[in-house]
Amino acid sequence: MPRRTKEAPGRVTPSGGRKPATHGQAAPVVSGRYTAPLPYDYKHSHWLVPAFMLAFFSLGLLMIVLNYISLLPAAPSNWYLLGGLGLIVLGFIVSTQYR
Repeated sequence: MPRRTKEAPGRVTPSGGRKPATHGQAAPVVSGRYTAPLPYDYKHSHWLVPAFMLAFFSLGLLMIVLNYISLLPAAPSNWYLLGGLGLIVLGFIVSTQYR
């Protein structure tokens, strides 16, 4: 631990000095170079991304609910539940592509 200075009894580092590096990492260096912002088209998702996301979520939920009230072909089955959960997982995967 750094020792306290006489300048200010509550301070650990001298005023105007650099803070010590933490865990072996150096302080970030600020450069004077200009970095242009990203273009709008690069950050913007296509309108189909949220449409597919909501479609997968709603179809998965619908499949699970229809299985519980026995409106799907054949008897209620765990495969319908797994299919509904799979569609919901696909919705989450698509949602990671939304910008």
